This record gives sequence, structure tokens and C-alpha cells, in this order.
Amino acid sequence: MLSLSLHDAIDEIAAADWNRLVDPDTPFLRHEFLAAMERHGCVGTELGWIPRHLALRDQGGVLVAAAPCYLKLNSYGELVFDWAWADAYRRSGLRYYPKLVVASPYTPATGPRILTGDSPLRPRYAETLIRAATEVAQELGVSSLHWLFPTEEETQWLEQGGLMRRIGCQFHWENRGYGVFDDLLGDFSAPKRKGIKRERRRVAEAGIQFRLLRGGELDDGQWRTFHALYRSTFDKRGGIPTLSLDFFREIGRTMGDHLLLVLAYHHGEIVAAAFDLIGSKSLYGRHWGCFEELDALHFEACYYQGLEFCIDNGLQRFEPGAQGEHKVARGFLPTPTWSAHWIADPRMGQAIGRFLEHEREGMADYIAEMHQRSPFKAGVEPR
Repeated sequence: MLSLSLHDAIDEIAAADWNRLVDPDTPFLRHEFLAAMERHGCVGTELGWIPRHLALRDQGGVLVAAAPCYLKLNSYGELVFDWAWADAYRRSGLRYYPKLVVASPYTPATGPRILTGDSPLRPRYAETLIRAATEVAQELGVSSLHWLFPTEEETQWLEQGGLMRRIGCQFHWENRGYGVFDDLLGDFSAPKRKGIKRERRRVAEAGIQFRLLRGGELDDGQWRTFHALYRSTFDKRGGIPTLSLDFFREIGRTMGDHLLLVLAYHHGEIVAAAFDLIGSKSLYGRHWGCFEELDALHFEACYYQGLEFCIDNGLQRFEPGAQGEHKVARGFLPTPTWSAHWIADPRMGQAIGRFLEHEREGMADYIAEMHQRSPFKAGVEPR
């Protein structure tokens, strides 16, 4: 006897109950992270992310499974691009928005979206939650339901539940037991190794110094400076800086050990910063900003400092964010990512299904091509 409930705010669910179900390697799904977004205006009607979190309870009222779910009024901040689908709906005289999305807002990082902790009943709970989520989508009358960046196992379950699989590609790094950064470079071909050493040397010769701080170590001035850097990136690219200064302040207080800020100093002043999230096994690169455009500074702050942190702290993976073929030359290899989609309208579902079949073929070719650009020496097979 399992029952599903919908929640308009994550605070309607006890933090301890929610976090008990969260994989320790996914800090971006913790109650503190999602709650800070809701409290400080990072999600909501104005931004098109309206919370509708899913909670599955047993007959004793114990929370046994959950999923972060949002009613979406646009496709911004999802990083699984369906703008063409929305346009096809518009041209067909149909309404694509609102839709339902199971995701961590603005966070294109792979991890469990069906939260069950380490329960031995995980497959059963997953089947029930997937079915219930689809029923909710039907009852709400939305155009579609989308599970973004689930694990491959969950994607298989979602397919069994009638959803369509979509494949994407990111560039991730795997730790092969390196002791120091030079051990990693030793696995690179000579030209790629020299290129990275040259980039790092340029940053050092420019007089850039770095401080790596956990969230709880930052003072308010450093948070203010970082947030100005964060906003500057969106100002340059024409995006929307949805994460507020108060959001960063709060997660700095509530989950500081899961945050890493790489601060770049030039002549004693902060000129750039990279913001990462720390899981039990993985590092997730999330945001970057700079006041001065210095040669190779982005690569150093966003990639090389993070790689050294992973090696020094025994982390097994580094996901530096979405897209970016330039990451391959720096040791980040093409890695499949997944999403799963339920489309209410049968005709549109068939058309999207055909599109996904062709896209999967093209993505497989793309991933194979990117592997050919690997910087690793012949015979070295990163995990």
C-alpha cells in the first residue's frame, strides 16, 4: 500500500526524510539545495519552475521514495534542449507549456532522480513512482513529462514504464588512481602534455594565485564578489542569472562542506572564480566568472584546479558541466547522458520518437568521433 502526494514546496517534506533518500554523491539534490532555491526566488512562477515535488509513502506514512519535480512554463535552465519540440507544437496549433520536469534546476549533472536511498525495494518503488508521475501528468493535463539526467539504470526503468529514451553527451574525467597531477599528465601524449603545461605556466607567469575554499570558509565579501562574477558571465552571454546572492549565502551555511570555490587572485584582488559542488565520489563544475580575460585562466580555474582537487582528495569523477569539446584535450572524455520523455499527444509522440531514433544514431557517431580525439597515449584506457 503506497500513496503518492504532490508538494508545492520542498519544506512540506522534512529535510531529514528527504535527505535520507538522496545519494551522497549528488549534493545538488539535497533538501538544503532545493529549499534555498525556493526561499530566495531562484525558482517559481516568474522563472517558470513551479515546484510539484513527488513523495511516495508506505502505509505507515514513511517516505520511501521521492523525486524533485517542477511544472515548467518554459525550457530555460534544463540543458536538455527541446526548443524544437515546443516550436513544432506551436506550428501544429498545440500547447507545449506547461510541462512536467523531474530535475535539479539549472544542474545538468547525472545522478538518481528516483530517490530511494539504499532500499532493497528500490526497483519496486521506482516502478510505482514512474507510473504515478505519468498519471499526475495526465491529471494535470500537461503536454509532457521529462526526467532529466537520470542514471542509465533509471533510464531503463523509465523506458519500461513507457517513456522514450534520449541520449546526450558530456565530457567527464575518471580518476585512475593518480597520486599527483603529473601522474595524470604522464598518461597524456607528448603534444597534449606540453600544451597543458604551457597553459598552466602562462597563468603562473601572469602572477595569478589561487585559493580553494569550502563554502563555510567564505566571508560575506567573498560571496559578494563571487556573485558579481557569476552575474558577469550571464551579462556577457545574454542569459539570466537565476541564482541569487542569498541562495549562495544560505547553502554556504547549510551545506558548506559540499561547496568548493576556486578563487583566482591578481595583485591581491579576486579576478575570477569557479564554483563546484562536492559529492562523496565526484566533483561537479557549475559556474564561472571573470573580471579580467587572462590567457588560459578559464582552463586553470575550471579544470586544472578541479582535477588537482579530485586527485588530492581521492574523488573518482569530475563532471565540469555541459557541452564543450575543448574539454577533450584536457582529459575529459565523451560520456553518454540520459533523459526520458512521455508525450501526451500520440501524433506528436510518434514524431518525437522518430526524431529520437535518428538523434541516437547521430549521437553515437559523435561520441565515437570525440573518442578519437582523446589526449591519452595509445594503450592507456581511462575507466
